[in-house]
Amino acid sequence: MSRHDHSTRAGSGRASLYDEITNKIIAELEGGRVPWVQPWGTSAAKAPLAMPKNAATGRQYSGINVLILWGAVIEHGFPGQSWLTFRQALSLGGNVRKGERGTTVVYADRFTPEDERQRARETGEEAQAIPFLKRFTVFNSAQCENLPEEIVTTAPPPELDLIEPKVEALIEATGIDFRIGGDRAFYVPAHDYVMVPPPQAFFEPINWHRTALHEMSHASGHPSRLARDQSGSFGTKTYFVEEVVAELASAFCCASLGIVPTVRHADYIGAWIDTMRADNRVIVRAASQASKAADWLLAHLPDDDIDRDTLDSTDRRAAA
Repeated sequence: MSRHDHSTRAGSGRASLYDEITNKIIAELEGGRVPWVQPWGTSAAKAPLAMPKNAATGRQYSGINVLILWGAVIEHGFPGQSWLTFRQALSLGGNVRKGERGTTVVYADRFTPEDERQRARETGEEAQAIPFLKRFTVFNSAQCENLPEEIVTTAPPPELDLIEPKVEALIEATGIDFRIGGDRAFYVPAHDYVMVPPPQAFFEPINWHRTALHEMSHASGHPSRLARDQSGSFGTKTYFVEEVVAELASAFCCASLGIVPTVRHADYIGAWIDTMRADNRVIVRAASQASKAADWLLAHLPDDDIDRDTLDSTDRRAAA
């Protein structure tokens, strides 16, 4: 096969994988289910709320893989959030049970064709790498047998009265200008401050903490932090992409802290669907940016409060 054929196949495979992921998320949204919220806290969820984790390495999955694995946990009724490759199960002295079907997760990588390297050498320009998505298969620990007991044991969720002080400590530790007052929550990129109504304005105190995490997720994108494009006015693609990033980032933060996520702007769902239909890569990129935002925020917790390991650099890049 020629280099041209290889790059064409890599590109088309990448596009179809984006379509596959995007279409599934659109179908969920159209069915009234928000993949990063539903159905945590309902009887449909057998697994405790948590970020999906690789059972062999202890590292968390990130980006779009979080949504893929959360979805698989719900769809199949798995009791936990631990995942392994076939070989990792064997390396731990266990095995995947016969007949079990795995779940496809992805990572993004890049390769530079030799003709492009040659062009770069001749012109003195930088060689342009071609991005592609690669699939690999993982199995929930419940699909395996003979694994060590500590692999299949699920830790109980933390108590609410232990969670809320952590969120407040996180807010203070970020150094972001966080103001309490008024009757609505928002972030002002031009002046870099967050405004959230007082806790007593919320039906439940935890709703104040969820709202704070959403607005703090927006603030993580300031040029002095993660430098996301926050220039879009209401109704533009840029605006709705940033909203998806904040929705996902706050859901990842909530799940990491033991808080059931909620949708902050359910009235935007139609716009999110339209945005995803117009660009089949947007949800994967947004999920990757959301992981970076959640990691940035959670890094401000004391070291003993949360495990912030991530899968690896390839999983982190699932957005190219």
